[in-house]
Amino acid sequence: MSEQTDTFIRPTDRVGRILFNLTAGLAIFGGIVVGLVAAMTTVSITGRAIISFPIPGDIELVEIGTSTAVFAFLPFCQLVRGNVIVDFFMTWAPQRAKSCCDALGTLLYLVVGGILTWRLYHGAFDMYGFAETTGVLAIPRWYSFPYALLCMALLLVVILYTLKQNINEIKEIRSPPKNTVD
Repeated sequence: MSEQTDTFIRPTDRVGRILFNLTAGLAIFGGIVVGLVAAMTTVSITGRAIISFPIPGDIELVEIGTSTAVFAFLPFCQLVRGNVIVDFFMTWAPQRAKSCCDALGTLLYLVVGGILTWRLYHGAFDMYGFAETTGVLAIPRWYSFPYALLCMALLLVVILYTLKQNINEIKEIRSPPKNTVD
């Protein structure tokens, strides 16, 4: 929906409600992770400054927490149309053109999301096969891949759902209003 406001409308159909609840819960989880990462960073920096003892592996934990949060936010952001939309260039355009551009952007996001999911899938097996670990805490790097793949799979489902909404919006604009005679 090109005409976006500061608030979002919750989906009313069954699939939309299920996706909304899943993605909102995942986004809340991501927010909690960000809060924990911020607290851990604060403690580590304070420990480094005051007693010259930071939390060991703090940078690795920030890396893991940040990627966890980012993957958690993506599906919800797409569902509520919170991704970057450049409406500034389309203010002059009719609603049909805006809706077509939204559908095209969603389709491109589907392609990019599919490629990223495909590469994450293969990357997970590479990381597992090479048994790569983080430097300080020796956490196996492949541990974060299954979670990322699940989040990306949910993102792809959400993108398909929003693409269907875009197409329905275009159809509504194309179809002329029905004349009813009383």
